[in-house]
Amino acid sequence: MKSLLKTEALEIRTATAQLVQPLSIELYPGQVLTIIGETGSGKSLFAQGVVGNLPPGLHARGQIEFGSGFSEEGHASGRRTLWGRDIAVLPQEPWLSLDPTMRALGQVSETYRYVRGKGTDESQRLARKDMAQMGLEHAEAKFPFELSGGMAQRLAFAATHAGGAKVMIADEPTKGLDSARIGEVVDLLQAGLANGGALLIITHDIEVARRLGGDVMIMHKGKVIESGSAEQVLSRPAHEYTRQLLDADPKSWAPCSRPTFENEVVVQVSNLAVERGGHALFEALSFNVRRGEIVGVTGPSGCGKSTLGDVILGLISAREGTVTTQSGAPRVAFQKLYQDPVSAFPPSVTLARNLADLVRLHRLDSSRIDVLLRRLRLEPSLLNRLPGNVSGGELQRFSLLRVLLLKPVFIFADEPSSRLDLITQKEMIELLVEAARENDTAVLLVSHDEALIDAVSDQRIRLGSLSQSISTVEHADTPAPLQSYPSVKRA
Repeated sequence: MKSLLKTEALEIRTATAQLVQPLSIELYPGQVLTIIGETGSGKSLFAQGVVGNLPPGLHARGQIEFGSGFSEEGHASGRRTLWGRDIAVLPQEPWLSLDPTMRALGQVSETYRYVRGKGTDESQRLARKDMAQMGLEHAEAKFPFELSGGMAQRLAFAATHAGGAKVMIADEPTKGLDSARIGEVVDLLQAGLANGGALLIITHDIEVARRLGGDVMIMHKGKVIESGSAEQVLSRPAHEYTRQLLDADPKSWAPCSRPTFENEVVVQVSNLAVERGGHALFEALSFNVRRGEIVGVTGPSGCGKSTLGDVILGLISAREGTVTTQSGAPRVAFQKLYQDPVSAFPPSVTLARNLADLVRLHRLDSSRIDVLLRRLRLEPSLLNRLPGNVSGGELQRFSLLRVLLLKPVFIFADEPSSRLDLITQKEMIELLVEAARENDTAVLLVSHDEALIDAVSDQRIRLGSLSQSISTVEHADTPAPLQSYPSVKRA
């Protein structure tokens, strides 16, 4: 059987340093190769090297071959002619693969039309079918900026998958999705394998790797330290780092100590009702957030989790109800950690300049930058880079650093760890909890990971079910009493 993709000693370098050590892989029809590793370990750079889409200043060495008979050196660019037809890429950031000026349906139908050669009507029919399968039937006329992060990710997947390429490279394709949507994406990836395709997937989600099966490589600091079948590596790991990754899964976290909160109320939400695009997301929602308290918010993609936080911050308006914030607190004391950090940083300004401007504007203590860099395990050399030249996980940690510099009284953390590997996620969430406890900072924490929210939240809000509810979590092993609120759903 002929392989669909083969690399021989492919390495990624700058002019002076080796970022990814020589790596040889071979993918055959129906085969899955999953690369798991720490944020910044080089796994995404390797995938970009395979495709021929490395950031400026980086280049690949080695040989790359495709099943169609195409072969070239790693530094060449001829394989770009294969994009969409022989090899398709789903990048880590959905915003990088979506046209901000095009409505959702057109993003998918144009792939059928220009890559697959379908007629206009047939392209739209197939696009509608794909979008319905991804739960996006009501988003056909929306622009990407009108979609939640999870919805944008599903749209990007549908547009990428429509080309019918035999080799799919998926960089964190399930980040920001709830468990039901993750299952749908896994099913779609497996359907591509059943049709004779091959999959190279970069993921932090151990469960996704288990469900896809195939082979797994564990990468650390640009080097593969363990490889083998998914069953072997993820059930009987041989390397200590692999064991650390598995132990850092939120399902294994010990519940945080939960104090009794009698502090000042920072945010009071009363009878809140919110719509988006004419559809009701929730209504009659009421709760308080006190200083030092962590309130977890869960629910399926598109149910209004991010919208709730934006309403509290005054970024959008509610249909009904009120939000009251702590008297006397300046507006800058209410901060947001974005789900997609790319959208939170100016692309043409270095990270060092961004932080320096923040320090100067708000007269902050600049010495805290070095302290937070060490705590977040960020290399000081990264400060000289543009936001687009660091990994998504590194950029998310810079987002947290920037917010903590301001010593906020309230943080709306919108999927703040969705781009981080399990070890770094645990460290970052621990830091967020520590900041809340030590500085009496209230946190509204959004996540699709039920286990993560169970482990760290003091109060919990569930959205998007037939009975919206709020529950106070006292102990992880003690079911919390539920107070039900009416839920509104409209077609």
